[in-house]
Amino acid sequence: MEIANIGTFLDYWQNIRVRTLRVAERIPPNHIEWTHREGAFTFGDLLRHLAATERHMFAENACLRPSRYPGHGRELADGHEAVLAFMAQMHHEAVDLLAGLSDQDLKRRCITPGGASIPVWKWLRAMVEHEAHHRGQIYLMLGMLGISTPPLYGLTEEEVRAASHN
Repeated sequence: MEIANIGTFLDYWQNIRVRTLRVAERIPPNHIEWTHREGAFTFGDLLRHLAATERHMFAENACLRPSRYPGHGRELADGHEAVLAFMAQMHHEAVDLLAGLSDQDLKRRCITPGGASIPVWKWLRAMVEHEAHHRGQIYLMLGMLGISTPPLYGLTEEEVRAASHN
């Protein structure tokens, strides 16, 4: 699906981020730096990574500038509240940058950190896929801790089955 209108995309992007925040808010503050195995991203790492890539990689590249991704370390934000505040700030800055794009800019080509030249609209679509990928990790990690998670679209699988006509 080609993204042809920046305003419509930004509305959609906001809904994507709201769903990510809904699950991120289930992370207990004392587990923000928990991970399921040594060397894997912690909850905090995942959230800092999403925030930093949105702002410093995806938005920068979409504006035809090189990536300035600073990593995902605790020096960016340490502690549950600080991590969520960092996400909010990076999202605000990224949306401000992306809102400056015209619909025509979406057809221009940007250079990804891997050196690929792709249309900006495809790069923004990749940003959505990246967010969904890491949100799924957060859901899984919360499940490993036995923490209930919100249904992604308002209904659980059981509720969808019960409402379905078989």
